[in-house]
Amino acid sequence: MRHTISVLVENKFGVLTRIAGLFSGRGYNIDTLNVGPTTDDKTSRMTIVVRGDDRILDQVIRQLNKLIDVIDVQDCPDGEYVDRELVLIKVKVNSQIRAEVMQICDIFRAKIVDVQPHSLTIEITGDESKITKFVELMGNFGIIDLTRTGKIAIARKSPEK
Repeated sequence: MRHTISVLVENKFGVLTRIAGLFSGRGYNIDTLNVGPTTDDKTSRMTIVVRGDDRILDQVIRQLNKLIDVIDVQDCPDGEYVDRELVLIKVKVNSQIRAEVMQICDIFRAKIVDVQPHSLTIEITGDESKITKFVELMGNFGIIDLTRTGKIAIARKSPEK
């Protein structure tokens, strides 16, 4: 089972290394990891997707809470958060199939961000299922290159204080 964990951390040197080390030291694989600043320049938000059962999730959360630079840890149960991912994908095209690729981009609300004689670079955002389906469809044309941000997530409800 995949779990999405949101971790608010202090913006200090070595925090990412300590958190990644916590996972690797216990043999837990991180599916995706995304880190970015918050509205407070002293903190960053990490979104971590990890595989494991509820016991593993509980242990990960307890271990994260023990780290000195961790401010808050939230499990994001399915349906209680909004998530997105950004993908840049470069697809092979020629004059015959360029219009078809552009039509699929319109359907998925993807943006063409670079046009070359034999390729299009496309930007798409969405949840995992949308991204997966789009990448599958672009695979029919020939994917030259692809990069993904990993999942970012935010809780639907604000934490009560």
